[in-house]
Amino acid sequence: MIPTPQPRQQLAQQMLVALCSLDSGSGHEAAILPALVPMLEDLGAEVEVRELALGRCNVLATWGEPRVLFSTHLDTVPPFSPVRVEDGCVYARGACDAKGQMVAQFLAIRSLVDEGHDGFAWLGVCGEETDSLGAAEAHRWLPRFRACRVLINGEPTELKLASGQRGLDHLRLRCTGRSAHSGSPHLGHSATLDLLDWVQEIRSLPCAEDSQLGPEVWNLGLLQGGNAVNVVPAQAEAHLHVRTVPGSTFRRGVETSCPDRGECAVLLSEPPDSYPEIPGFEFRAMPFGSDAPQLRDLIPDRTVVLAGPGSISVAHTDDEHLSLADLDAGIELNRRLALHFLEQP
Repeated sequence: MIPTPQPRQQLAQQMLVALCSLDSGSGHEAAILPALVPMLEDLGAEVEVRELALGRCNVLATWGEPRVLFSTHLDTVPPFSPVRVEDGCVYARGACDAKGQMVAQFLAIRSLVDEGHDGFAWLGVCGEETDSLGAAEAHRWLPRFRACRVLINGEPTELKLASGQRGLDHLRLRCTGRSAHSGSPHLGHSATLDLLDWVQEIRSLPCAEDSQLGPEVWNLGLLQGGNAVNVVPAQAEAHLHVRTVPGSTFRRGVETSCPDRGECAVLLSEPPDSYPEIPGFEFRAMPFGSDAPQLRDLIPDRTVVLAGPGSISVAHTDDEHLSLADLDAGIELNRRLALHFLEQP
């Protein structure tokens, strides 16, 4: 028999269902505002919405002069999926990444305010899943956070604190050949075969490992070449996402193995980032990236925590969900983290 949710769990479920019922995918994050703004106002916050582009926004809520800044992202990855509640879990796009983070942070703040504390802010940013527009634009609010001691950024970390996050290199590989009729391939030069040979060499490159951040990994996300099955392809292209760690030589290996007719372009490069250990909290390396490296610059001494309920293993999947028990534990985790920094001299 499934246990009946407790009152706080019931409220958390209602809030999460309301947020997940709105499709706030990357590029139209403002669709969440009809549920989000009244929710924050009901919690006693002063709310400011900053429009960044058509359908895109950041949201800042404050309870007094902020000393603890909570944050997470407003956007979800497509496609939108209807909400359902089964077996003590909420299933929906964004259930754990990251609308569940919002609820866990909101109810932690409510609990702290009910206990007589103040000095909180909550920042919701757009575009974390794509262009990080919201994280970049959040720096316009920098003067509001001069008294802040920590940024607590919500992501599904299974209630552990991230030891940091790996860097990111987005590499575009291109090869150029010469087109010819497929019946006379010797008159052309296949860009696709050159690219495949290059990728095969890349597969043998060593990947570094870091004791704090874990292993370096890479993904061949896009691969395309040619424009007709009966033509020797003159162009081919691949895109790699490389999750880097300190001391990485992977990009240099990719560039060194580049064929004569190839080129490697770096479309995005973000360095690895390490986060401080907090006594009394369990730490773990995390396999994903977030806006935390940019958002930590909002804090005068750049202290940041990356943590929250739920698992990244189900985020972005058709089975994305968050259990009410985990959500309740996430509320308590955020509450404990905030108290740790409020009680510091």
